[in-house]
Amino acid sequence: MPKDLSLLIAATAQWLARAYPPSGGALASVLCEVQARQAVTVAAWLRYPTAMDAALVGMAGPGGSARLDWITGADGAARDDEAADSAWRTWVDEVVASWAVSLLTDPELAGLAVAALAEGDHTIGTPVEFRRLLAPDDGDRRAAALLRHPDLVAPVAALHRAALLDCLGPGQALIA
Repeated sequence: MPKDLSLLIAATAQWLARAYPPSGGALASVLCEVQARQAVTVAAWLRYPTAMDAALVGMAGPGGSARLDWITGADGAARDDEAADSAWRTWVDEVVASWAVSLLTDPELAGLAVAALAEGDHTIGTPVEFRRLLAPDDGDRRAAALLRHPDLVAPVAALHRAALLDCLGPGQALIA
């Protein structure tokens, strides 16, 4: 079992990019994926702050995308068409997806979340930058217009936003 969160991060970012697809061509697709990956990375590192936490989720599994698919309406025919290519969906983490869209739609919350990473094991000795999450330019915003739209992602964000605010500490409920 991997001790890092790379499978969970990749699957959850892929789910977000598919659920809220980019608007534009290949560059937009890459920009959307990068923003999703940065938000998911921050969310995953907050949710699983130590190597032990990462190892435990690696053993138990994150839960999969079934509920997220149902909430977004992606649980029907589209799922049947990709049945052979759906194993990655078992690595989607619902809480991490919820936290990630909360971060993508609230710049202040994203800043607090990135600052909170200093307390976990994941950033020790490694400089990490989350520019596309924290300071997206116009191209980033256009590429991920659906992914960053608060009304569109609200059902997913609402699932676990309270837990994100609790994770970030007292007083964060004022941001909600």
